[in-house]
Amino acid sequence: MTRDALSIRIKELALEAGFTKAGITSAEPFTDAASRLDEWVKRGMHGLMGYMERAHDKRRDVSEIMPEAKSILSLALNYYHPTPTPEIKISRYAWGDDYHEIVTEKLQALQASIKALVPEAEGRYYVDTGPLMEKAIAERAGVGWIGKHTNVITREVGSWVFLAEIILNLDLIPDAPAEDLCGTCNKCIEACPTDAIVAPYQVDATKCISYLTIELKAPQEIPEEHAQKMEGWLYGCDICQDVCPWNRFEAPTPIQAFAPRTELLQLTARSIEDMEQEEFSTLMRRSPIKRTKLAGLKRNVKALQRR
Repeated sequence: MTRDALSIRIKELALEAGFTKAGITSAEPFTDAASRLDEWVKRGMHGLMGYMERAHDKRRDVSEIMPEAKSILSLALNYYHPTPTPEIKISRYAWGDDYHEIVTEKLQALQASIKALVPEAEGRYYVDTGPLMEKAIAERAGVGWIGKHTNVITREVGSWVFLAEIILNLDLIPDAPAEDLCGTCNKCIEACPTDAIVAPYQVDATKCISYLTIELKAPQEIPEEHAQKMEGWLYGCDICQDVCPWNRFEAPTPIQAFAPRTELLQLTARSIEDMEQEEFSTLMRRSPIKRTKLAGLKRNVKALQRR
């Protein structure tokens, strides 16, 4: 099989495995993106996400992770579900089962298919779990561009996608990088209630509702100036994606595991205040929301009541 034919077939295998979009880029270092990340961290915009301060060499150059790396397969998976957002708001990505588990199963199946196609193929896969510049990889692989809100936007289904990667020892044909199609639009910047998008393509995490409700761990309190502007968001925030014109192309995901759990849509401030650990553990089993823990969820409710 020629290099070109192999590259095409591997992307076909990705779609057959259930991914929404696939692209290929080389394993060349991501020097510019890594430098921007370093500067962002130096300015303290990562807040208390200490893991962002580590493994910079690996983020810059995937050969530090896998010395024999030649190509990176970038993958996007649509998770959008059209159910209306309830009064107690949860980011759409967290309505169903934990995406790490679902995407990992697809990655394992895809890597096995690649191995069957090319027995000498070796790879390392990731889904938001390793020191990779996932957004920069997706942009350079043509999967989508990094919008002004810093989420990756695809032409096909907008920004409602999870990203994943497989680093491969195969010399594949790179795809053309994605073109930035945000133009003069600033809707995401204008809509952010906490002014977290401090400049196009730059988010101060310490002001972001997603950071405040997930990454800022209890018992630390959400600062008063931000708590008053959370607009009902209990876990995460989708405002910048909800207003993005490219999300007019959103399409329901075929993956049933991403569908909203009825019990989550029925949550109220009172039910969370009264919730015990056993109930929380049962309710949040296989849910991304378990990451914030019961103490964090209760802290978030208190912050919403400070409006």
